[in-house]
Amino acid sequence: MFKKVIIAEDLDSINLGIEQALDDLGIINYQHAKYCDDAFLKVRKAVQDNEPYDLLISDLSFKTDHREVKIANGDELIQEVRNLQPHIKIIAYSVEDKGYRIKSLFDKSGIDGFVLKGRNSIEELKKAIHLVLSNQQYISPDIASAIKENNNYEIDDFDVLIIKHLSLGTPQDDFTETFKELGIKPNSKSTIEKRISKLKDFFKANNTIHLVSIAKDMGII
Repeated sequence: MFKKVIIAEDLDSINLGIEQALDDLGIINYQHAKYCDDAFLKVRKAVQDNEPYDLLISDLSFKTDHREVKIANGDELIQEVRNLQPHIKIIAYSVEDKGYRIKSLFDKSGIDGFVLKGRNSIEELKKAIHLVLSNQQYISPDIASAIKENNNYEIDDFDVLIIKHLSLGTPQDDFTETFKELGIKPNSKSTIEKRISKLKDFFKANNTIHLVSIAKDMGII
């Protein structure tokens, strides 16, 4: 079983649940941090002391307050920790349900598991820890289905270009003319409208403003 665990979670009630799960598994050496910066510093010091953590369990969203931070969310923390300690096991524990964002964590940051917070999440977390320990991946069933569905559609450069122009405030009615001037194809109005509609469905965005916001949060633009 894992011997040393770091928890990055800003809510005390969630921390208590995670700690109970670790206690149930016989893991007694664990620390937690309410800020991503603090979690990263603990990981870095442990590496420097040659007493590295075996497992990071991290939320993805952290509430902002009076304190200025360098690492604002769990996505960034996971990437920083992965860069510092490539072989540490990482489980994301979050309410996030957007398939693309979660798939990105597996593909780009190499997380080992994703547990969706909910009624049965503590039992899922225990299962995830066991599987990750044996070098297997774990994804909450509901999210696994969403990721499988999203695999049918991959974001390409044309999608990114459309989102960038939306972020710049280019009206949809002007896209065709703008793309023609830039020599970008396809540039028909119907094609662009269909692509924007697909992107909103893919990211579960309510409108184009929401779409741009999600894309920025994910680092797509």
